[in-house]
Amino acid sequence: MSTSDHSAAAPAPASFSVSVADVELEADDLDPEQIVSGDPVVTGKVLWESADGKQVRGIWQITPGVVTDVEANELFVVVSGRATVVVEGGETLEVGPGSACVLREGDRTTWTVHETLRKAYHISY
Repeated sequence: MSTSDHSAAAPAPASFSVSVADVELEADDLDPEQIVSGDPVVTGKVLWESADGKQVRGIWQITPGVVTDVEANELFVVVSGRATVVVEGGETLEVGPGSACVLREGDRTTWTVHETLRKAYHISY
């Protein structure tokens, strides 16, 4: 799933390090129409954004439930939690701690989040 609110990014130094597990996340809106079942809550934190807004790096989390999304061009690594991501017309991805996943722009996905999932991501728009 991609984060759509990348306007709050603070300028970051050229090089930096954070503990993905410990970064304090902020509420992120989830369109109620995306929720298939459960009461999932999304939080996130943009760590860096390019000046043109076409590259975004950050941390994102979702609590258990089932949601749909239309993806951006994204690489993410799961830090904690577990989910099944079904790509419409494509693969079913089982992701958990240590999983690296690539989603294509325009992929229509259904996420079944089994355990609160936290990921570090890089999105290209």
